[in-house]
Amino acid sequence: MNPYASFLGTRNPRAVIADTAGKLKAHADRLGADGLRRSSAPGKWSAGAVLCHLADCEIAFGFRIRQTLAEENHVVQPFDQDAWANAYDQLDPHAALDQFAAARRWNLALLETIPPAGFGKKVTHPERGAMTLQTIVDTMAGHDLNHLAQLERIA
Repeated sequence: MNPYASFLGTRNPRAVIADTAGKLKAHADRLGADGLRRSSAPGKWSAGAVLCHLADCEIAFGFRIRQTLAEENHVVQPFDQDAWANAYDQLDPHAALDQFAAARRWNLALLETIPPAGFGKKVTHPERGAMTLQTIVDTMAGHDLNHLAQLERIA
């Protein structure tokens, strides 16, 4: 089961992921330095931490895509997002946004090289079960939409 599918709905996942970096920049510009330190509720990540999380996730998604393409029946390595978040308040959210945008461009370029049948390549997530490469792309898009909505609430 893809927990981010409800965020995606009927939208084209490749179009969503292609638009995300620009939308994140617009949110960051609108929020400004003070807004990037705000969160939507006590105990929730700040807007800047969300940008750091997205930068980290783009690295993880890129690795998952490449491993899926390179190996038969790849098993995804999950990660503890909260443990990764420990340093986010000490990092520059603008650097995170730059990193996200660069990695996203590179990941999109790779996705453009994959023939349609390649998106059916099988992969397994230890916590979510059997997936395909398309599931990873759908997850990226739904994950983007989830965090874009979070930034909208903060703004």
